[in-house]
Amino acid sequence: MDKLSIKADLYMGQGAMDRLSEWRDKRVFIVTDPFMIKSGMIDRVIDRLDSSNEQYIFSNIVPDPPIEVVTEGVEALGSFNTDLIIAIGGGSAIDAAKAMKLFAQKLLGRRDIPFIAIPTTSGTGSEVTSFSVISDKQKNIKYPLVSDDMLPQEAILDPELVQSVPDFITADTGMDVLTHAIEAYVSIKANDISDALAEKAMKLVFAYLPRAYKDGNDLEAREKMHNASCLAGMAFNIASLGLNHGIAHVAGAKFKIAHGRMNAVLLPHVIEFNADYKPGYGKEDSNRAAIRYAEIAKILGLSAPHAKSGVRSLIQAIKQLQKQVNMPQTLRECGVEQALLEEMRESIAEGALKDGCTETNPRVPAAEDVLRILNKMFQF
Repeated sequence: MDKLSIKADLYMGQGAMDRLSEWRDKRVFIVTDPFMIKSGMIDRVIDRLDSSNEQYIFSNIVPDPPIEVVTEGVEALGSFNTDLIIAIGGGSAIDAAKAMKLFAQKLLGRRDIPFIAIPTTSGTGSEVTSFSVISDKQKNIKYPLVSDDMLPQEAILDPELVQSVPDFITADTGMDVLTHAIEAYVSIKANDISDALAEKAMKLVFAYLPRAYKDGNDLEAREKMHNASCLAGMAFNIASLGLNHGIAHVAGAKFKIAHGRMNAVLLPHVIEFNADYKPGYGKEDSNRAAIRYAEIAKILGLSAPHAKSGVRSLIQAIKQLQKQVNMPQTLRECGVEQALLEEMRESIAEGALKDGCTETNPRVPAAEDVLRILNKMFQF
């Protein structure tokens, strides 16, 4: 038996930020990052809040937020006697706020704080998921947290907030959306509901990511990518993810590569592994993952007369999309030295196999499988 809960109320499209004016008489704890302050984007929150609200801005968020920042935030949240949390920013700000909310419940007994997530990138889907990723900077490890207690009550998806996102971040986050959708679709926990969400997200990414990358002011493309991110987040919140994220969580931290970019470089190689794909002609017996990947190819209008050709078509389409958004396709192109790869590869393999996302991968990997994927990624 599967249980499906979609708890967040979504406010979507241009003008969605106006929803904030309906919250009154609250002590508002705003979680964000220094760029939101410097750029003035934080004013889009402040200006829409009712005059009856008091505000505290916690802006110490950094990429891959460490445990220490979360702890600092929990202390500030408690001291301010918060009764509304608003997170505005990319995945790091929203993930940190989710972790703060969780630990405020556990340590301060505060289970009643409403939480609004406002993403300013179209990638993580964090605004609708039970997941948060927190880092240990000393150990270079990312820890995924999973709890429905972290789910926002509301998510505001306003495309105007992502208009100024640089093209390379648009590419990184957009490929993260695609990875979320594909992994959710082939997950061993996938069901009809998660499939429908993932299918739509994949179609939107292939149609609108190149447009959003080329012209940040294309509001239709921005809105569609924002929606795709949310849909993919809902899909993997139901079905979870797979080995792609299992490796990316560890390798991204070790190599200092942005999460979406790390996922993108991994994606063709993880698909090959899961599908047990071998180049060449002819039909072969296909495993469940290969059949599911071929279904994706058909959904995207690609050639897929049988499973093997469908897998090949999907991989080629992903590589073509990567080229359209100038995405590096190897670890070497990401600046990783071979000596560093040799030093880190064993610990990456060990961490990837322990990662919670790997549990729902369609094919059970061994350490040597991860090592083989890392080697292919280096200079494919």
